[in-house]
Amino acid sequence: MIVASESAVRQYPELRLTRRSARPEGTVVTVRGVEIGGPGIVIMAGPCAVESEPQLLATARAVKASGAHILRGGAFKPRTSPYSFQGLKEEGLRLLAQARADTGLPVVTEVLDARHLELVATYADILQVGSRNMQNFMLLQEVGRSRVPVLLKRGMSATLEEYLNAAEYVMSNGNPNVILCERGIRTFEPSMENTLDLNAVPMLQRLSHLPVIVDPSHGTGHAWMVPRLACAAVAAGADGVMVEVHVDPANALSDGQHALTPDEFAAMARQIAAVGQAIGRHMVWSALAGGSAAEVAR
Repeated sequence: MIVASESAVRQYPELRLTRRSARPEGTVVTVRGVEIGGPGIVIMAGPCAVESEPQLLATARAVKASGAHILRGGAFKPRTSPYSFQGLKEEGLRLLAQARADTGLPVVTEVLDARHLELVATYADILQVGSRNMQNFMLLQEVGRSRVPVLLKRGMSATLEEYLNAAEYVMSNGNPNVILCERGIRTFEPSMENTLDLNAVPMLQRLSHLPVIVDPSHGTGHAWMVPRLACAAVAAGADGVMVEVHVDPANALSDGQHALTPDEFAAMARQIAAVGQAIGRHMVWSALAGGSAAEVAR
């Protein structure tokens, strides 16, 4: 059991629901039988953006075969440029639902605006609130009222106090099923898209009872770095990783430079399993992946 220090509690006295002492045993978020924050390591994988039925189904089948537990894919895409691909929107959501029916994988997808929440919640098993919306307080309140599990990404310039207060907004509106996601922060280093803050994993687990996963795809911006940082995240104690996978990264409509190929993803999943075994925490090779259900507790 991870116990928050008294100094940490005094440092963030406004954290009422997310603080570790509110639930010392830790929170497990269960999504269609997949436990996030339990003894096993969970992998969320899929394309940055849903582009077409063939692209999504091929990717979903590939990541399932290699051990992924949850399918990620963007239907509404927040892009820096207004001229970049913005996603298929409702058609993308329908394709995600089709992929779920085809593979059995639960779906996590981003909701950008409170006006879209009812629509996205109709299709999604987990609502992702992205880094740009981490302090969109109206959206946080609305997803809190929705009761659908929420994956909350850390803002690219957010302190951990600000981040946990964003989670407080969700929980204070009635939704206890929050998953934290470290996805890199903006620093002075230009060679990577972001700097992946692995310090945040043990610190968040000391401060809070919520599950913590890591997104090394956005945390680095380079596909070749993703497997190493995914393994490092598991070694640091993360409850899982979220990675981008595409059947043809060179022709992806969004963030192809981040994405692993299916073969690269399969190799990474084996590496994660080996790291998990080394630290006494196995990846869940669930029935979804056709493997063993053996788990080793932390």
